[in-house]
Amino acid sequence: MFSFTSMDPDGSEQDPEMKKYSSVCVGREEDIKKSERMTAVVHDREVVIFYHRGEYHAMDIRCYHSGGPLHLGEIEEFDGRPCIVCPWHKYKITLATGEGLYQSINPKDPSAKPKWCSKGIKQRIHTVTVDNGNIYVTLSNEPFKCDSDFYATGVFKVIQSSS
Repeated sequence: MFSFTSMDPDGSEQDPEMKKYSSVCVGREEDIKKSERMTAVVHDREVVIFYHRGEYHAMDIRCYHSGGPLHLGEIEEFDGRPCIVCPWHKYKITLATGEGLYQSINPKDPSAKPKWCSKGIKQRIHTVTVDNGNIYVTLSNEPFKCDSDFYATGVFKVIQSSS
């Protein structure tokens, strides 16, 4: 087995663990603006990038609930927050934070109206930057365990490699 070590511009070795958090160019700005979404593999992690109302959002491609293909879902607003709706079970995930949203009602108050509540952050969100017309994604290095991490492994891949 071979081991590769990457070097920083100053000639020092780059920590392989930190390399997986470096930005990766995933496409051109004009392409995502037309389609409003694109899929990419960033350091062996599949992500979907959305362009919605002038903002870019990236998250794991598989839904945290049971691995549904989020790149095939529709974007809808719930409680004023744009969400991707999983096409399999209609789970609602905020584009900005990765929170799972659900409607709740107080059963002890018959006149109560349902309100939107958060399940907390369920979908891992990644950073999107634009430079000179190119779209870059940097994987999240937040240390918390996220439900979508389970489906971000190789067994659940949806993007077919060209090889």
